[in-house]
Amino acid sequence: MTKVFIDGQEGTTGLKIVERLNGRNDIELLKIDEEKRKDPEERKKLINASDFTILCLPDVAAIEAVSLVENPDTRIIDASTAHRVDPDWAYGFPELSPEHREKIRTSKRVAVPGCYASGFISMAYPLVKNGILPKDYPVSIHAVSGYSGAGKKGIAQYTSENRAKEFDTPRQYALTQQHKHLPEMKIIPGLEYEPTFAPYVCDYYAGMTVSLALHTRLLLKRVTPADVREMFAEHYKDCNFIKVAELDGKDVLPDGFIGANTLENTNNMEIIVSGNEMRLLVVARLDNLGKGASGAAVQFLNIMMGTDETTGLK
Repeated sequence: MTKVFIDGQEGTTGLKIVERLNGRNDIELLKIDEEKRKDPEERKKLINASDFTILCLPDVAAIEAVSLVENPDTRIIDASTAHRVDPDWAYGFPELSPEHREKIRTSKRVAVPGCYASGFISMAYPLVKNGILPKDYPVSIHAVSGYSGAGKKGIAQYTSENRAKEFDTPRQYALTQQHKHLPEMKIIPGLEYEPTFAPYVCDYYAGMTVSLALHTRLLLKRVTPADVREMFAEHYKDCNFIKVAELDGKDVLPDGFIGANTLENTNNMEIIVSGNEMRLLVVARLDNLGKGASGAAVQFLNIMMGTDETTGLK
């Protein structure tokens, strides 16, 4: 039995990971007593007793947890922002390339990508790698997410009977362009500048879309929407969790509208390409709690354990 400890299992991401791991006969979940869950010594004991510890903590607490590791065989999967651009950590996106997958498989330290970042990088990385998107392109991103991504405080605000009227509408934030996902959005695809990012939190629980609009005249080579769609289809052809939709999303958008919550409770992601020869629109759709958090963490755990990556995620 592989021993797994989830440090921060009472948070939204931690609870979802526990839910996905419960019932597996190849994993023993190490549980911490409720009254000791913030006790460094108790956490240290469980971290070092585990084969894998999954961190579902704020950045400062995640850094502290890593400092508690003394067992050289304990492997860490960190869902916080703290280590995503650390070159000593594997970046957790195995679908990007065989090299990313192999580094996850062999590493003792793996960082779970941010939810918005997962959507953006799924589009930007192949576009740069295939010589379509210039590294200095002035990238602008529009994204919407359910309120589960706002954490316990945000969830409480949205579910309150006395909430303000503005919570009925999409609410834009990160106006100062300091969103915590921006460093990985720049570094992982190999861009020279951080994108301009306009995220919205909306009045539904889970799911997100991330949209990348491109002017073809500014790209490195002349492409049509069909060309870009085929490039993505080739890049992700052998992937279990990423599907490239037909052009204009004809197979996944029966009414021509992109709903953001259709992949809730899955580890799936869809990439939809549309537009014309002058302007392209590429959209990634995923569950911010699935491929954007807990589902991804379980996928990486499976890869690191050497088991089928889809275990517990179908």
